[in-house]
Amino acid sequence: AIRREDLVKFHQTWFRPNLATLIVVGDTTLAEITPKLEKAFQDWKPGEAPRKNIATVAGPKGNVIYLVDRPGSIQSVVLGAMLAPPKSNPDEIAIEALDTILGGAFISRINMNLREQKHWTYGAGTGISSARGQRIYSASAAVQTDKTADALAELNRELREILDKRPPTAEELAMARDSLTLSLPGSFESMGAVLNGIAEIVQFSLPDDYFETYASRVRALSEKDLVRAAQRLIRPEGVIWVVVGDRAKVEDSLRKLNLGEIRLVDADGNPVK
Repeated sequence: AIRREDLVKFHQTWFRPNLATLIVVGDTTLAEITPKLEKAFQDWKPGEAPRKNIATVAGPKGNVIYLVDRPGSIQSVVLGAMLAPPKSNPDEIAIEALDTILGGAFISRINMNLREQKHWTYGAGTGISSARGQRIYSASAAVQTDKTADALAELNRELREILDKRPPTAEELAMARDSLTLSLPGSFESMGAVLNGIAEIVQFSLPDDYFETYASRVRALSEKDLVRAAQRLIRPEGVIWVVVGDRAKVEDSLRKLNLGEIRLVDADGNPVK
């Protein structure tokens, strides 16, 4: 249904110099590149644009499981999602370290549990998106069908226990420090990588010295910092669970978990009677 006129209108609305940031990485200087840029963009006129709504919203109260039926599937995909603070929050580095411990690294708790110990999946873990506003923090795994409910229960247990029963240890913190810092040199070995780093600073309103001070701030993290990050990030009573699998084989066991209301939806998210 998209028309050419729709594309033209979108371009005229959003492609404005006052909404843009130009980043240049290479063998040049500001004095050398500025006149060239001014000449190339001299006809590009600023303009007003609609303000985007990036308001903070409250998280859900109570757990819900959305079940998407995929008849005949020999695996199920299980995912639990929570609201996370914007990337520019003051605890972001502690959150990254906590995520590394919980599910962001191969030797994280969740992957070692579901893959290495129980052999239910080829891989399980956690991840957090990047955004100016609230983001999604999720724990997920693709598991064999007969372990769908068990895997969801384990993911739920891991999310809960890192809050109180099993807070991050000194050994896990050391692993997270190494994981986040030793990979830094390889992350900036090309001009494109440097450009992407600067773009990240601009896009998410991070301090100009964000990457220059990143390693020292990671090394300065304490176990208390990770506990605070966990309390800010994880809301075990407000997780939205999504399960995609063979309903006939997994629904009964999911209901026996008594984890929350089960809502049946199709692949487009529409309710199924």
